[in-house]
Amino acid sequence: MLQQVNGHSSGLDAHGGEALREDLQEFLGQEAPLHLLDDLTKVNPVTLETVLRCLQARYMADTFYTNAGCTLVALNPFKPVPQLYSPELMREYHTAPQPQKLKPHIFTVGEQTYRNVKSLIEPVNQSIVVSGESGAGKTWTSRCLMKFYAVVAASPTSSESHKVAERIEQRILNSNPIMEAFGNACTLRNNNSSRFGKFIQLQLNRAHQMTGAAVQTYLLEKTRVACQASSERNFHIFYQICKGASADQRLQWHLPEGAAFSWLPNPDRTLEEDCFEVTREAMLHLGIDTPTQNNIFKVLAGLLHLGNMLFADSEDEAQPCQLMDSAKCSLRTSASLLCLPEDPLLETLRIRTIRAGRQQQVFRKPCSRAECDTRRDCLAKLVYARLFDWLVSVINSSICTDPNSWTSFIGLLDVYGFESFPDNSLEQLCINYANEKLQQHFVAHYLRAQQEEYAVEGLEWSFVSYQDNQTCLDLIEGSPISICSLINEECRLNRPSSAAQLRTRIESALAGNPCLGHDKLSREPSFIVVHYAGPVRYLTAGLVEKNKDPVPPELTRLLQQSQDPLLKVLFPTDPEEKAQEEPSGQSRAPVLTVVSKFKASLEQLLQVLHSTTPHYIRCIKPNSQGQAQTFLREEVLGQLEACGLVETIHISAAGFPIRVSHRNFVERYALLRRLRPRAAPGPQSPSPNEGRSEWSPHTEETTLQPLLQDILHTLPTLTGAAATPGDPAEAMPAPVHCGRTKVFMTDSTLELLERRRARVLEQCARCIQGSWRRHRHRKQERQRRAAALIQAAIRSWLTRKHIQRLHTAATVIKRTWRKWRIRMAFLASEELDGVEEKHLFQAPHSPSSFQLPQAQTRLLGAIIRLWPLGLVLANAAVGERGFQRKLVVWACLRLPASSPSSCSVRTAQEQDGVTSIRALPQGSIKFHCRKSPLRYADICPEPSSYSVAGFNQILLERHRLGRV
Repeated sequence: MLQQVNGHSSGLDAHGGEALREDLQEFLGQEAPLHLLDDLTKVNPVTLETVLRCLQARYMADTFYTNAGCTLVALNPFKPVPQLYSPELMREYHTAPQPQKLKPHIFTVGEQTYRNVKSLIEPVNQSIVVSGESGAGKTWTSRCLMKFYAVVAASPTSSESHKVAERIEQRILNSNPIMEAFGNACTLRNNNSSRFGKFIQLQLNRAHQMTGAAVQTYLLEKTRVACQASSERNFHIFYQICKGASADQRLQWHLPEGAAFSWLPNPDRTLEEDCFEVTREAMLHLGIDTPTQNNIFKVLAGLLHLGNMLFADSEDEAQPCQLMDSAKCSLRTSASLLCLPEDPLLETLRIRTIRAGRQQQVFRKPCSRAECDTRRDCLAKLVYARLFDWLVSVINSSICTDPNSWTSFIGLLDVYGFESFPDNSLEQLCINYANEKLQQHFVAHYLRAQQEEYAVEGLEWSFVSYQDNQTCLDLIEGSPISICSLINEECRLNRPSSAAQLRTRIESALAGNPCLGHDKLSREPSFIVVHYAGPVRYLTAGLVEKNKDPVPPELTRLLQQSQDPLLKVLFPTDPEEKAQEEPSGQSRAPVLTVVSKFKASLEQLLQVLHSTTPHYIRCIKPNSQGQAQTFLREEVLGQLEACGLVETIHISAAGFPIRVSHRNFVERYALLRRLRPRAAPGPQSPSPNEGRSEWSPHTEETTLQPLLQDILHTLPTLTGAAATPGDPAEAMPAPVHCGRTKVFMTDSTLELLERRRARVLEQCARCIQGSWRRHRHRKQERQRRAAALIQAAIRSWLTRKHIQRLHTAATVIKRTWRKWRIRMAFLASEELDGVEEKHLFQAPHSPSSFQLPQAQTRLLGAIIRLWPLGLVLANAAVGERGFQRKLVVWACLRLPASSPSSCSVRTAQEQDGVTSIRALPQGSIKFHCRKSPLRYADICPEPSSYSVAGFNQILLERHRLGRV
């Protein structure tokens, strides 16, 4: 019974489908694991799930940069990684022959833009758009890019030009601390959030060396000076002067220790950005001397004291509001620091001047408490905005160069990301409007890149459709009626603006736009705009006033009366400007609103971007807590939607999200050729094993194409087989396009191919299982027969080997014994070579008469054979075992046991000398002079009775031995 096919059960559909998806995912991602994929377009299929899994796997592996087609995705590590931005790594990317083959990095984007400028690719100018929400790392990314360009684009040859380049590089880098101190603040999401947009233009000469730079800012959040959200802070510079000022400076600026300011919330919180000395040193490098710096900080201190001026409600509307007693000291201090007369300052804040009629009659009207607070805040915002613009102009004058000295530029756009809060106003509307415009530019550029890829593969572009955000842009900026036009019209009308009335006008005039919605449950008047990143609810209260950004003329005239040198520069007394501020009623120019200014600057920015080659860096914040190694998929998904990557993925899905190379396609789907109908078997019909036998990893393209076309020709058959009467759409041709190097298809086509492949594999599995069982049964039978034969052969072989070993051992023993016996006989004959045996040869003619008795003959043989053993035992020391030794000698000599007393054996200790039992001499004793072959035979014995004498001095008892 078939139990398992291709790793998944055929009986359980749910389990089989899950296993099929896992197998398919393994096939589509077989090139490399997710954390090794450097480009999100390489994941298969291109879905949000796979993109999130890939980003999470790379983030957990401390890989923070990933390509996404023409975009670089940068994940904030939330921990210092110094080796990731070292000068050595900058030079490595700069000197690499092909930096795009290195790991994804912001230096890759920087080097690519720099090489495009050097190679004069049209258009020559380059731009990098760095986007992302607050805390994602946009400021750090822009700072690192500026360092990279300062290093690689400042390589002069002469010493003088080298010093100039170093000075320019230092000034460009020193502009960052100043811009961050005056334009960044601590928010709920980021400790160093940029509250303005900036476009930095790095200028290069003909030798591609950096000669200067220029900074252009957009929409500074000046309302933060007088209004901060809960748990947020003001701009960094206010905290720097309060924490970093010396005792003399505190005395000069009236900033005592522990002083409380209403515009300085959370003063006890210390951040890395609260470094006053770094800001002052950067200002010195940019040409702002110490007196000017002190003047700037004195004005900022005056704004802090201005925020402590609180007014009380007036009992009579005809009388101006009175200043609270606790605020009188703040009034004097603020007027002193701003070099303004105290009484005109208080009068300007409490009384409004109105000019009416043709004669421009002046009317003075006391302001309410709310109006006094508004005018006070307006004064502070006006001074700070002018100061920020002046700093930008000083920076530009310090780092900018003559227009004739540079020929190309690289632009860095650090723009605020998409914002959506519970309460959104004009600032969020402008920010999201800018993101909509940049998203449209990004989509157009990405689609152009997609079109180029399809053109290279030989595919048509007309079949790819996508959702454009032009409808949302028409709602915001369209003509003749849009949200911006309605808000501007409300500003031009000489009447009080009503939040409910503005909401009604917007809903009635733009009701036909699908991107406009409204919240019926909201208690406050509002409208909803469905952006590409999601719907956002905007409150209409205060929208018109913020758009007007009214600056009462009396406030400007008051500041022009200041004796402070810096305020004189910021508010000059220009007769032409004065004439424009006081126009006649007939020739009043239209009011230039905040939306109009922002729209004009945004159009100018887009013109610059369209004239350059854009590059995109999307900064992503893995979590809102700022913790390292923490990846929250829900938050990341929202940011991917906000920065447009989700829309990019949808565009890819609208085309052909599944892209498989020819080789992988043939390897996986060659077996589908089995499903082709066969008319008759012949030489043209494919064999069952043809799909695998024809393909090899080294197949040439000429061999791939016929196989590929053969597989693609089976798709109509597969589609027709999959069609059902209730589902006619299934019978449509499968959307598959074969490019020059890849096969492009949709998800539905991939699903169809996988189902047919699973069917073929099921059939093959049945065949393989049956053949395997048959083969296994036959193999077991053969193994049983072979085992019986092997066992019999082994037993026979072991027996033969045993007999052979016994025979060999016996032969060795006999041979050794014969050798030893012959040697002993030879040694004995050598010892007795001089003995005369006359009694044995007296009658040679009668040999029988000379035969010895049988016992004597047996004893003589024993002596010859066993004399060494008997000699050793006979000369052993007498002791308790002496008797046992005599018995051993008796046994060795094989003497008859019946007459043990007939012979005696004496040891060397019983008499002087040595008694030998080796020979049986018949005559007298003869001393031999010949050298004995035995060892120690020629040694003269000692006179001691316990010494051993030589064998030539043998004392024999002839008569006693003769009786044996």
